[in-house]
Amino acid sequence: MPALNINGKEHPVDAEQSMPLLWVIRDIAGLTGTKYGCGIGECGACTVHIGGKAARACKVILGDAVGHDVTTIEGLPDTHPVIRAFAQLKVPACGFCMPGQIMQAASFIKLRSDPEDDEIVQAMSGNICRCGAYERIVAAVKQAAGAQR
Repeated sequence: MPALNINGKEHPVDAEQSMPLLWVIRDIAGLTGTKYGCGIGECGACTVHIGGKAARACKVILGDAVGHDVTTIEGLPDTHPVIRAFAQLKVPACGFCMPGQIMQAASFIKLRSDPEDDEIVQAMSGNICRCGAYERIVAAVKQAAGAQR
């Protein structure tokens, strides 16, 4: 039985290697912060980090995740600059997409510490917010990037 390292903890996984990582995270590991949105990798609600990079958990199968560290929204510390910026700027409206938005933003600012607004828009463009909080998302990502310098 393979084990999957999620948020620094080994989770034995008795499942088919073809099972989507999203279901492993939610149904087997019991971590429900990662959301199911579209199931086809288009909305970004299920964004997690695999080996430190943002990935859509609905599109990654268990077999491809084994051997890599997986981080979900529950694995980011409350003091992470993105979490603090999203809270300070009151970004969430309904909040459903926020775990995926935060995970995408956290991955992005690791690569780009001083982004321009258009770079943030591009990096976040695959994460859909039905409430339209895009201006606040861009502001929070910019603030978080500045905080980590």
